[in-house]
Parts: sequence; C-alpha cells; structure tokens
Amino acid sequence: MKTIVILISGRGSNMQAIVEANLPVHIAAVISNRADASGLSYAQSKGIATRVVDHRNFDTREAFDARLMQTIDAFKPDLVVLAGFMRILTEGFVNHYQGRLINIHPSLLPAFPGLATHEQALKAGVKVHGCTVHFVTPKVDHGPIVAQAEVAVEANDTPATLAERVLIEEHRIYPQAIRWFAEDRLTLTPDGRVNVKDVETLD
Repeated sequence: MKTIVILISGRGSNMQAIVEANLPVHIAAVISNRADASGLSYAQSKGIATRVVDHRNFDTREAFDARLMQTIDAFKPDLVVLAGFMRILTEGFVNHYQGRLINIHPSLLPAFPGLATHEQALKAGVKVHGCTVHFVTPKVDHGPIVAQAEVAVEANDTPATLAERVLIEEHRIYPQAIRWFAEDRLTLTPDGRVNVKDVETLD
C-alpha cells in the first residue's frame, strides 16, 4: 500500500474528499503552513497525524522548504499531495519529489495558470472551464497532466458560482488520480506526458 502525505493551507476540502474516498493508500499525515488551517481539525478527527510548519518562522523560502521536506520525509511518503497548499515551492523542493508530487489546479491547464482562475476564465469569455490534476515541476502550473474535468460556463456565472461547480469536479478527479498512482497505473513518458494504464472514463 502506498503512503501519502497531504499539504494544506486552509479548510482542505480536497483533502477531505481524498480521505472520504477510502482509497487504497495510507494517509500518513496532513501538514499545513498555517496553524489555524481548519483542515487540521478534520484530519485529527479522522485519526490522521498533523504537523504545522509555519512559513512565517523562516527568513527564506529555501529555509522553509528545507524544514518542510524534513517534516514530510519523516513519514516516508510515496506521494506528496498538494491540496490547497498556498505556497510556491522552490526548485530544490520540487526536484526532491520529482514524479511523486501532484497538485490540483482550478482551470484546464495550460489555460489560466496562477491565481484568480475563475475570474480569468470569465474575462476571457471561454465556454468551457474546469480543473486539472498534474505532476508538479519547477515551472508553476505547467507539469505533466494526469486528469482533467470540464465544466460548462453559464451566461450568468460569477467567479463564485463557477468556482462552486469546478470544486465538485476537483473532489471527483483528485481522488481518482491518486487511486491511479496507488495502483501503479501512471507512467511519465520521456517527453513529459502521463500515460494511464487501463484508464476508465471519469464521467
């Protein structure tokens, strides 16, 4: 059974979806960069170990990432899962977990990387929006894509209403992507693509 560690910064709704999916993984810990992240209480209620590495206690990103790596590696994870972890990670951190660090982003990458993705989508006038599970690389929001889900953009959508529907899809495809990893069904090709063995539809 694969071991995972989940990183959060807030309520951790994707973390909760992963926990409740009853995946064939051992969730060794939930780690946050904020002591007041409400998701920590949820994890504790499920008997999952929690840790806090507060980024405000470090003078540099490199120092914070070094302590975070030390904290993560104590649990010997096969996969590190970013679930609303609101810190840009250094190249050294990302390379340390190459091929075993994943994230979910609220857009159909490569469209709309960065923040305020729903505002970006509405401003651009796209008819389809969505979310993407991807392996993390040093270039933010540009790693190999594992899975995507589409959401139709409605004429009366606001960033909030669009975000709500996208989040439903996030909660669906993120656990599925982790299941594929746990079942050794994901392979990274030399040209940076992800192949999924015996893929079933996400619909």
